Amino acid sequence: MLALVPVVRAETRTLTLDPGATQIVFHLGATLHTVEGAIPLARGEIRFDPSGGPASGEIVIDARRATTALSSRDAKMHEQVLESARFPEIIFHPQRLDVKTREGKSAEIELSGTLELLGKQHPVVLPARLESVDADRIEIDTRVTLPYVDWGLTDVSNVLLRVHKDVAVDVHASGVIGR
Repeated sequence: MLALVPVVRAETRTLTLDPGATQIVFHLGATLHTVEGAIPLARGEIRFDPSGGPASGEIVIDARRATTALSSRDAKMHEQVLESARFPEIIFHPQRLDVKTREGKSAEIELSGTLELLGKQHPVVLPARLESVDADRIEIDTRVTLPYVDWGLTDVSNVLLRVHKDVAVDVHASGVIGR
C-alpha cells in the first residue's frame, strides 16, 4: 500500500496498522440530517510491493463496536443492519496496489480488494493519499462510498425517515512499515 518506501528491487513489505492511531468514521444521509458514527479498527496488515502489483493481508474492523452516539439507533444498526452478533467483523482483503502518483514524501494510490460484509464478498477500490511521517511510519487517508443496500444490508427507511442507500466512510490510519 505504500509507494513511499524506496524501491531498490521488487521486495515485499508489510504495513502494520496501529488501531489506536486509526479512525474510521461513517456518514449516512437521512431525512433532515446526516448520521455520523465511528467503528474501530481491530487489526490490519497489508503485504505489498512498493512499486505496485499484487497485495495481500487483511484489515479487520470490529462491527460490534460501531457507534453513532444514540443508543436506540445503535441497537437498531447492530440488530438489523450490521447483524454484528452474527457477523462481528468486517474484513477488507487487499488484492492489488496501484501507484498513481509520487511526489516527495507523499503518494496517491489505489488499493483494490474485497470487503467481507455479512459473510459476502464485495469488490472495493480504496483511493488513498499517503504521507511519510518518518523512516518507517506512514499516515493514510481515504474516503469510499459503499452501496450497502445494493449489497444486501437492511434499508431502515420508513414512512417518516428516509436514509440514503449508500454510506460514505472516511479513514485516517497510521502504520509502521517492515520487511
